[in-house]
Amino acid sequence: METYSSLISAQKSFFRTGKTKDVAFRLNALQTLRNAIKQHEEELMQALRADLNKSEFEAYTTEIGFVLEELRYTISHLHSWVKPEKVKTPITHIGSSSYIYSDPYGVVLVIAPWNYPFQLAIAPLIGAIAAGNCAVMKPSELTPKTSEILEKLMSECFPEEYIAVVQGGVETSQGLLNEKFDYIFFTGSVPVGKIIMEAAAKNLIPVTLELGGKSPCIVHEDANLKIAAKRIAWGKYTNAGQTCIAPDYLYLHKNVRDEFLQQLKAAIVELYGSEPLDNPNFTRIVSVRHFERLSAFLNKGEVYVGGKTNPEKLAIEPTVLTEISWDDPIMQDEIFGPILPVLVYSELSEVIEGIHEHPKPLSLYIFSENNSIQEKVLNSVSFGGGCVNDTVYHFASPHLPFGGVGPSGIGSYHGKGSFDTFSHKKSILKQTTRFDIPFRYPNVKNGLKKIKMFMK
Repeated sequence: METYSSLISAQKSFFRTGKTKDVAFRLNALQTLRNAIKQHEEELMQALRADLNKSEFEAYTTEIGFVLEELRYTISHLHSWVKPEKVKTPITHIGSSSYIYSDPYGVVLVIAPWNYPFQLAIAPLIGAIAAGNCAVMKPSELTPKTSEILEKLMSECFPEEYIAVVQGGVETSQGLLNEKFDYIFFTGSVPVGKIIMEAAAKNLIPVTLELGGKSPCIVHEDANLKIAAKRIAWGKYTNAGQTCIAPDYLYLHKNVRDEFLQQLKAAIVELYGSEPLDNPNFTRIVSVRHFERLSAFLNKGEVYVGGKTNPEKLAIEPTVLTEISWDDPIMQDEIFGPILPVLVYSELSEVIEGIHEHPKPLSLYIFSENNSIQEKVLNSVSFGGGCVNDTVYHFASPHLPFGGVGPSGIGSYHGKGSFDTFSHKKSILKQTTRFDIPFRYPNVKNGLKKIKMFMK
């Protein structure tokens, strides 16, 4: 197995020079990255088309544009984020002042997945750079063209001892995990997340794990069905459902089941055409293995919409499956594809109970016009984040930290959340020397009595 100790020690040496802590250096790095992305926009589009058949619209909105906006936001706010934060000081500490410093960890590892191979590699990197770290990136081997461009882009922008890209498969990841990084940021599946955490534990390395799970989407009887259908179809079938926060399954109120499904069918045709497999812009499934795994789900339940596949193109139509129960294979794990199973309920308590019996999801979506219904769901279920009357959109706000809870992830990022994730919060007390508080010392007369007056 290859070792990366020389790369890591080169980065640690560079970090110790203190250059990466200089705010002007960080801002320059972020601006350099922004300019390079704009310059290579066309190449990136072509790579995403080659790897996943992403349309230019989808490649720009969900990958390139997203990253450019995150960069713009970070550049414009970094000066205020890096300032030591002054906090209150208790009366027992009279004469002193208290601060929280944001300190970079050092050399961080970012392991990116294949579903948004550009965005999910660069978005964490923005936080790592903003916080003043050096970084090693490991992009996915399942999207080779995008990984190639990432390596080219980084080597053009930065010296290897500052930001490096290491390409390769599972063995490469294992080799990197044997190194003593100061922080690990991983996006991917739950099983691999467990391997990452286990490896990190051996060296007590802190981690952020952006995982997944079965994200429920609830359509209550009072929902605006037409808007709900369009927003759910968009959130589910963007990137052919290969999105960690896509609605994984639908919980439909029995009173609106039929009407909603008709609206959903219409929305799918409106967004992807009546023959999506002939749509040249419909994203394909990443690999033969995933295509076969997803195709097997089509054997259970009733196909309400879609269901056709094209093995040559590795494409699966946007599909809706009815007559599904929690016992079916499709309900055992995250689907991660363009197939949407439907469960039906009559009481909201059934929904809450059903979700509670399974691991905490990364996202949850509730469609209802009733505020008390919305609040009941939001306050009864533990999940990473989500939307009321929308899907997926919360992910794109730099003001909302994004992350999971329990099996769907540890930690969060985006906007200031990214800066905070890659910064250690260092607590500092600055004490005066103009006077000294006598009763903190053990030799003062009636010391205990005086201490008790303050420390109740």
